[in-house]
Amino acid sequence: MNKSEIDPKILEQIKKLEEKYQVMGQDLSSYLDGLLYSDYLTYWDYVHLDTLLSLQNPKTGFKDEMIFITYHQHTELFFKLILWEIDQIAEKEKPEPKFVLERMKRINGYFKVLESSFSVMVDGMDKQQFLKFRMSLLPASGFQSAQYRLIEISTTDILNLVDVDSRKEFNSKSSIEDQMEKIYWRSGATELASGKKTLTLKQFEDKYMGEFLARANSFKQTNLLKVYQNNFAELNDDALINEYRIFDVYANVKWRLAHYKSAVRYLQKDPEDIAATGGTNWQKYLPPRFQKIIFFPELWNEEEKSEWGKSWVLKEVFNHEQ
Repeated sequence: MNKSEIDPKILEQIKKLEEKYQVMGQDLSSYLDGLLYSDYLTYWDYVHLDTLLSLQNPKTGFKDEMIFITYHQHTELFFKLILWEIDQIAEKEKPEPKFVLERMKRINGYFKVLESSFSVMVDGMDKQQFLKFRMSLLPASGFQSAQYRLIEISTTDILNLVDVDSRKEFNSKSSIEDQMEKIYWRSGATELASGKKTLTLKQFEDKYMGEFLARANSFKQTNLLKVYQNNFAELNDDALINEYRIFDVYANVKWRLAHYKSAVRYLQKDPEDIAATGGTNWQKYLPPRFQKIIFFPELWNEEEKSEWGKSWVLKEVFNHEQ
């Protein structure tokens, strides 16, 4: 081909671009000038690497605090991806089984990374350093992860997130606002002796409760449970049911047990356990057998629900996955 000739494919692309910008009342030539003058994109600019690496600002001189803050930021980025997938499912008016299955597999893949990487927290820090630098973090706590609460709210009916001892007070017609008053995580940050809210809980609710209520109302008919009930309950799609069950186990058993293992590693001490930074009652709050939070109750039999969190339930689900 003569060097002066232009590839017909490129000419066709230019024509399409011209049509695109004409619709918007824009001049393609100006945009081509911008492309001509602009620099090549680099990896470090694309991911804002310098900014990203500047976001770790430990509060003490203990070296292992860098591990602590970096891992929590890593966790929040994966929570963002999980919410991204949930939103895609919720936005579909008539979701197809294949689409939902693919997104559920992505969500479970993210949780798999989160759960397996938690060894960074359990085994990756010096205990004595942790017990010292943690005191500079008061009253901040991982309990205050708003994105995780948004994942819960976007996944199931609020009734399934009500404190296990208070669920009998409500039914499907109870208002979301009333149910949120008894949401399970509130009891995890309430002083046992006085029954008063900890500062951690007060700060958290002041900042996010409005957003939580708005999300709960917005997802009342589009949370993942409702998507299943309204579109797939009669299909008995084993593959989809299995991904829903795996998600339930990752979020409500394995992820909580990973936190519990970390708390035992650093905070359990004779004769009296060390309190968490946010004042949370981690001994009763973290073990899944106490809270019995199950996103999709109808996908579990009565025995599985009654023994929620026990190893045989996990084994059954993940053997089926393989």
